[in-house]
Amino acid sequence: MDQHKLRSLVFEKTGVKVDIDDPIFALVALNEAVLAESVERHIARIDAASQELAEQARAAGGLAPARAPASPAAPATAGYAPAPAAPVQAIATQSPLLTPRELRLLAAAAGISLLTALLVTGVQALFSKPAAAPQLTVQQAAALAQAEKLTRAIDKLDAKAREQIQAELQK
Repeated sequence: MDQHKLRSLVFEKTGVKVDIDDPIFALVALNEAVLAESVERHIARIDAASQELAEQARAAGGLAPARAPASPAAPATAGYAPAPAAPVQAIATQSPLLTPRELRLLAAAAGISLLTALLVTGVQALFSKPAAAPQLTVQQAAALAQAEKLTRAIDKLDAKAREQIQAELQK
């Protein structure tokens, strides 16, 4: 632990000046000691668990038996050398954009969505009422009949008179 580095780091982050003799450094040292002890316990537990797992794998036939130590003081080493049960096939480095299974699923989804859309529009057409034509009043019907008569009469006029009437209607 570099106290000068920690001191400058605290000053940069908080703006508080900490002296090297400050009791906070005692807490930092205590924290390091507790952390180191905790790490050692975890490493010991992981080693014990991995050795137990290796023994279980050997018992199940997945690992070669442990080699005997060369000397009584040397620990036994796990001789892990798995032999493939079957010839090893090459691993594909590229895969197709869509696999056949994905294509089948995509086609099924498209078919279902199309059938659903047809069903919805069919049911809607079955239960919806057709739009009724608006009913005209007697005065509106008479005005339309008069307009049709005038249009036929204008078509019978000569070209010059028709142009004058059209110009007047445009105003």
